[in-house]
Amino acid sequence: MTRQSESGRPIEPVYGPDTQKGWDPAEKLGDPGSYPFTRGVYPTMYTGRPWTMRQYAGFGTAAESNARYRQLIAQGAKGLSVAFDLPTQMGHDSDAPIAHGEVGKVGVAIDSIDDMRVLLDGIPLDQVSTSMTINAPAALLLLLYQLIGDEQGIPADRLTGTVQNDILKEYIARGTYIFPPKPSLRLISDVFRYCRTEIPRWNTISISGYHMAEAGATPAQEIAFTLANGVEYVRTALAAGMAVDDFAPRLSFFFVARTTILEEVAKFRAARRIWARVMREEFGARDPRSLMLRFHTQTAGVQLTAQQPEVNLVRVAVQGLAAVLGGTQSLHTNSFDEAIALPTAKAARLALRTQQVLAYETDVTATVDPFAGSYAVERLTDDVEEETVALMRRVEELGGAVGAVEHGFQKSEIERSAYRIARETDSGERVVVGVNRFTLDQEEPYEPLRVDPAIEARQAERLAALRAGRDRSAVDTALHAVREAAGGTWNILVPMKEALRARATVGEVCDALREVWGTYVPKDAF
Repeated sequence: MTRQSESGRPIEPVYGPDTQKGWDPAEKLGDPGSYPFTRGVYPTMYTGRPWTMRQYAGFGTAAESNARYRQLIAQGAKGLSVAFDLPTQMGHDSDAPIAHGEVGKVGVAIDSIDDMRVLLDGIPLDQVSTSMTINAPAALLLLLYQLIGDEQGIPADRLTGTVQNDILKEYIARGTYIFPPKPSLRLISDVFRYCRTEIPRWNTISISGYHMAEAGATPAQEIAFTLANGVEYVRTALAAGMAVDDFAPRLSFFFVARTTILEEVAKFRAARRIWARVMREEFGARDPRSLMLRFHTQTAGVQLTAQQPEVNLVRVAVQGLAAVLGGTQSLHTNSFDEAIALPTAKAARLALRTQQVLAYETDVTATVDPFAGSYAVERLTDDVEEETVALMRRVEELGGAVGAVEHGFQKSEIERSAYRIARETDSGERVVVGVNRFTLDQEEPYEPLRVDPAIEARQAERLAALRAGRDRSAVDTALHAVREAAGGTWNILVPMKEALRARATVGEVCDALREVWGTYVPKDAF
């Protein structure tokens, strides 16, 4: 019986020369590190050194998260990935009424430079690459990071890392937006310009398909809508007067890795090929780095199960293998207990050990793109590419990524896919081990990590002390400058940095922007 891929295409029982679409290895594959980068963005890939093992972590207070980061670094992690709580992601201070019950729950609470100082205490920012999963207030967290680097005596040109800063996918799938699209895109282009001169080694955006995939997007939808968002960001930067090769080398991407290894490998290869072509042919990029689709991968949280959670160790290993075979530049492997709660220290360590086994005990790092020329993978790569290009064309017909968002196109397509997956799971057509097959009569007890609810009160106390001890006049002057910049055309990161230096809070700066820009309300909310 012919099975279907996650993108809905048939997977043939056998592939051979007669099942190919006339691909020419010289044209479509090329060499690793060369256009169109199907085989990887670097000539040697992992044969010189493995990918960056970047474990995503953050919970409770800055002090608790700092302790977890130190543990991960001591255990061999080469990069940090910071998770922020929902109030921080939405630009609210921990003592705001809307933040009640959410402080420190899904990430760390960062209200001010004081919290960022504690979060990064003892971490050498010139030796560790840091990724921050933050979008609407991304510029603020990046500036706080730079300010702490200043305090550590580290020049900004030695700071390395990534800020997610991808607002379009928030309108499509995730929902942690603050401002309407136009000022949000202006803020992103200001980050591009600021980092080019101030923090040149920083990746200014991580254009994310991960959250769309978690919401139900197929592999083809995931990369189609992600690359379409990337096109919109490039156009925004060009419209702001930047040259494509001045900012494009610092663009990066973020994808999911599912358990379906073959299609995931094909997805990553197709994405590289499409992006290289778009950047060269549509935008005229000449710097080879502008054509490279460099990406971080996280294993699929949506595929983890609360039932028989230890089975997730197997799922994560398979998903991590898919990411590595697909040529990722960095990887986060989920902890086996994340379907239940925040990961325990032991679960986080096992997740990191999974990557280390892949890197040092298997032979997948011995050669570049080991699936190249595989009849199955090359055909799947072509299939994913064909469907992705068709979806990107439809987005263009609707006016680009923003126009398609306003039509609700991406959201409706993802919801349709999510419904299909749920229906197949409920019917048993899609097997989920431990959920609809191979179940237990009674689950074994498991003690999850729990966040202390008293964190909210402690953060409120810290904020009260901060406000009592700072120069209120200096804060008011700095926030006034932020409002003026928001209504003008100059780079808003400059007054924002000064406001944060004066100990204005994240919420106060975001409130100043809300006064000028307003907030985004989706049409379907009425």
